[in-house]
Parts: sequence; C-alpha cells; structure tokens
Amino acid sequence: MWNEFFGLLKKDFRLMLSSKFFLLALGSFVLYSCYINFVYVKLDQGIYPVYLYDPQDTKSITSEYVARVGSREALEAACADRYSVGIDLSEGKPELYLLASGLETADYYRMIWGEAVLNGTADGQAEVIGADNKEMKSRREITAEFLFFELSAVGFLGLASMLFKEKQMGVIRVHGILPVRRSMFIFSKLLLLLVSDLVFAVVLTGVNLGFSYAVEVLPAVLLQAGILSLIMALVGFLCAVRLPDFKQFSLFYLVLAVFVTTPVFLAGQTGIEWGWIIYHPMYHLFAAMKSAYFSMPAKSAPYYLVCFGAVLLLFLLACQTLNREMAKEG
Repeated sequence: MWNEFFGLLKKDFRLMLSSKFFLLALGSFVLYSCYINFVYVKLDQGIYPVYLYDPQDTKSITSEYVARVGSREALEAACADRYSVGIDLSEGKPELYLLASGLETADYYRMIWGEAVLNGTADGQAEVIGADNKEMKSRREITAEFLFFELSAVGFLGLASMLFKEKQMGVIRVHGILPVRRSMFIFSKLLLLLVSDLVFAVVLTGVNLGFSYAVEVLPAVLLQAGILSLIMALVGFLCAVRLPDFKQFSLFYLVLAVFVTTPVFLAGQTGIEWGWIIYHPMYHLFAAMKSAYFSMPAKSAPYYLVCFGAVLLLFLLACQTLNREMAKEG
C-alpha cells in the first residue's frame, strides 16, 4: 500500500514540476514581496484635510491641517471627496460638515479629528498602533490578505489543473482499472499541495514580517493556511471532476472570484459594514487568517469543528465523485 502511495506522490510531484506550479508560486512570492516592501509600506495617506469657512474671522486657528475657504459653496465642494472635514463658523456656532464615506468608523474618526483641530488639540497622526508601529501593522495586514487570496486561488486552481492534465493523458482511465485506492489518488495531491502552501506561507511571512516577528505568529498562521488550503483544493477537485473541460472550469472560477472572494476582500480591506457578511463562510476564514497575523485570541472550538467537518465532507464527496468518474471511464 505504501509503495503505491509513494508512487502516486512521485507521479504528482513530476506533474507539478511539468505544469510550472513551483515557478508560478515563486513568481507570486517575488511579486507580493516587492509590492509590500517597495510600495505598500511606503504609502502614507495624508491625514483628513480640514476646511474652515469663517467669514467673520471669529476664531483664530493656525493649525497646519486647516485650509480656509471663502464661501459655503467652496466648503461643500472641498468636502465632496467624502474624505475631508468642513467647519462652518458663519453662524457663530461651529458646525461640522462632512459627507458620509460609507464607513461609519472612518466617519466617526473624521468628526473627532475635525473637533480636535477646531479646539487646537490636534498634534498629528499616531505612529504606534497597539504593540506595532505603523509599518509593522501594514506589513501584517497586507501579508495576511495576500496569503489568503494566494491560497484561495492556488488551492482551487492548482489541484484542478493537475486533474485536467491527467484527464488529457488518460490517467483517470488507467486508474479506473488499477487496484489502487481512490482515496490515495486524492490524498497524494492534497498532501503535496498542502506542503507547498505551508512552505509558501512560511517564506512569505518570514521575508515580509521579519523572521523574529514571524516566529511568533507562524503556528497560528500555518494552522489557518492548512485549513484554507485543504478546503479550496477539495472544492477545486470536485469542480474539475464534474466539469467537462478547463474552459468551463475557468469560467466557473471567474464567477467564484467575483461573487465569492470579492465581497470578502471589500469587507476586510475597506471596512464596508455588511450585516450579511457573517454568513459568508470565506469571511470567517479570512478573519481567522488576519487574527493569526495579529496574534489575536484563537478562534473558538465551534469554528474548528465546522472546518474539520467541511474538510471531511468535501473529501468524502471528492472520493464519491471520483469513483463515479472512474466508473464512466472504465
């Protein structure tokens, strides 16, 4: 039995080499790391601009963050970007003017900032956020997001592309008549993909956080990476077995990327508040990955029970679907 399994491992490893799987992973790593180190951590969006309309010149505000305007219309036009904050003193009593950005938390901070500038208590942007400085917070955040979406794509496409290639080579037909356990056929692919994903997670985290910081978060990160890798690989396997050709599979993946992962990205990156997002299974995997990078408390037992149940159910479905496919080929 073990000889058969190691034979499958060797065959699948050669298949991954021939399909340039590792070369693509290396390209993704270089691209992500260059963006993180040379672009993302150097972005520094200016603090909320404040525009003051004070026709009677009743208040002397000399803050570097304030720009005076000559009319109410000019104030409203300056705040039309839904980012700036306006202060209207035309009636004697300060009136904050700002357009909703769609993010309640951001709008709340804008109001606090406008009031601080008005009262002369603003002293610039905070540089330390929790235990991390601004750069480290940015590194943790973007690395978690890149790893999540890389594993979502690679897990789904990687195993499926291997299966489609085996279909073309007639390997499925051959395995249909060989005395090899169908579960091993799936498990060998899952194992190779899981190991490669975990190695990718270690290298991406170590290079972009620094290995001293990476050691602290890697145990939790690898756990979440393993869960995500197995779930996406099994979903990709099921789709690849059920769909007749790679063209239809690619179309299905496009729909999945747009309608399944995009809402998760928007909710996590922009902070858009959707009540229904808590019912989105990918959102919980995404949140768990981010929590792991920020060393937040581990998820509760029900989360891991659901994940284990999902992996087990998907594996059983994959075995059943593969048995039907091999029976047809045979």
